[in-house]
Amino acid sequence: MQKPTAHLRRRFYLMKIDHLGIATKGIDDALKFWADALGLENVHTEVVEDQKVRVAMLPIGESRIELLEPTSDDSPISKFLEKRGGGIHHVAVAVEDIEAALAGLKAKGMRLIDESPRIGAEGCLVAFVHPSSANGVLLELVQSIKT
Repeated sequence: MQKPTAHLRRRFYLMKIDHLGIATKGIDDALKFWADALGLENVHTEVVEDQKVRVAMLPIGESRIELLEPTSDDSPISKFLEKRGGGIHHVAVAVEDIEAALAGLKAKGMRLIDESPRIGAEGCLVAFVHPSSANGVLLELVQSIKT
C-alpha cells in the first residue's frame, strides 16, 4: 500500500467524522428510535431545498446522526429509499479546506460527484465523492463555515 504524500497528510490531517447520514421515509417516525428510545436530542431541523431533503441533526459523542427525509419524489434520498430502503446513506468527514480536499482527491484519480462545493445543511460547504472511489461508500466532505 502506498503511503500518502506529506502534502496530502497535512491537508487531511484534521479530518474527523462529522456525521452519519441515515435515509428515512419520515424524520418524525425515525425520531421515535433515535430520540425517544436512545435519548439523543434533535438540535437542528431544516429543509435543504437544493438537495430536496429535510434533515434533523442529533449529536452523539463528537459526531452526529443526520436523519434525511425526502421532500420530493425526485430527491436523491427518494431514489435511495426506493432502491435500498432506509439505512445508512453516507459518511461525512469534516475537512478544513474543502477545495483543497477535492483537488487532492481529483489529482489522485478519485471520481467526484461534486467538482466544487455547494451549500448544505447548517450553511456548510459540502461535496460528495462517488462510492466507486470509496469502496462502495458515499463520502461527503463537509467544511464548516467559520463564525
